[in-house]
Amino acid sequence: MPIISMFYGIIIRMYLLDNKHHNLPHIHAKYTEFEASISIDNGEILAGKLPRKQLRLVQAWIELYRDELMANWEISISGDNPYKINPL
Repeated sequence: MPIISMFYGIIIRMYLLDNKHHNLPHIHAKYTEFEASISIDNGEILAGKLPRKQLRLVQAWIELYRDELMANWEISISGDNPYKINPL
């Protein structure tokens, strides 16, 4: 599960060949003991939880880099490693 970005103590990953959430484009964000799967399309939590402040940071980051995230999603579902994306 490659790390694609890190900022403010939040680690963002994208699983390779992740079908767990019905093929919805999403990322995995981890902050301390919290972890959540977050939709790339709308920034909503699909599973897990993050503190409100960190969720807002991740949602802002998704908004800024949605095109890059979608390109990485396509790369990931084909089994290749996604590219790094700039932090917030």
